[in-house]
Amino acid sequence: PKPGTNKPRDETPSNKKLCFKAAKEHDIPEDLDKVLENKVVEKASGLYYVNTAVVEMTCLGDADREGIISQSVSSRSDLIPGVYEGGLKIWECTFDLLDFFSEAEIEFANKSVLDLGCGAGLLGIAALKGKAGRVHFQDYNSTVIDEITLPNVVANCRGEGSWMSGGREGKTPEPPLKRPKKAECSPNALTKCRFFSGGWSEVCQLLVSSKKPFSKYNIILTSETIYNPDYYTALHDTLAKLLDKNGRVYLASKAHYFGVGGGIYLFEKFVEERKVFRTSIVKIIDKGLQRNIMEMAFK
Repeated sequence: PKPGTNKPRDETPSNKKLCFKAAKEHDIPEDLDKVLENKVVEKASGLYYVNTAVVEMTCLGDADREGIISQSVSSRSDLIPGVYEGGLKIWECTFDLLDFFSEAEIEFANKSVLDLGCGAGLLGIAALKGKAGRVHFQDYNSTVIDEITLPNVVANCRGEGSWMSGGREGKTPEPPLKRPKKAECSPNALTKCRFFSGGWSEVCQLLVSSKKPFSKYNIILTSETIYNPDYYTALHDTLAKLLDKNGRVYLASKAHYFGVGGGIYLFEKFVEERKVFRTSIVKIIDKGLQRNIMEMAFK
């Protein structure tokens, strides 16, 4: 079974108290060997990812400066609003969106891509694999970026000559050893990437006000980020500020998140009322709880 499908976000009660986490850009370590140190690397949908259960066991200490792992474990919750927003899990709609990329033949080549609420970063990694010109990753939690997202990007850059040449899943090289001795990551792939943690509004402000050159994104990818209606304004405004005028947003979501209150149709109504974007449900998955993929573009 695919990871991350056993403890759904929609069972977690909502918390109306909103917290705003400061934005931070994470540097790519010079010593890439250390990025995959003590990590167990697995594979799904042709992409490598670190086993999060192992990360949870090895990061109960200084590596988890936010304390989100200990809080998540002690509370037995995959979501603590304003503290931990679920980035340690790979949610099932991520795989829906990965499948859609292939089905719809989404073109990433030379595009500027943002993986918003990235968690494991598999959506952005798929864009990188599709020869995107640049890929930026954002997650609410800095621990997720350092211990999950960055290692996953490095793991997928291993053997880059094979997968960056456009090989299909059957041609993907064998998974690396459980404890890789050396991270043979291509500098070319990593120079296309930037990594950010913090709230959406805060990261948006960091990007547009940065001294580094910034141009808007051709494609923004996001999965299972509309579970809480309290966050809709921040998400909508971030998309409006960061998307190129001719860009597209691809958003994957459950139809409804029980207990939290969000869902695809509620968000669709929210977006329509603001008259900034046009929306279209481009795929419906009816296996189990209904899931959807939405495309958004400026009106």
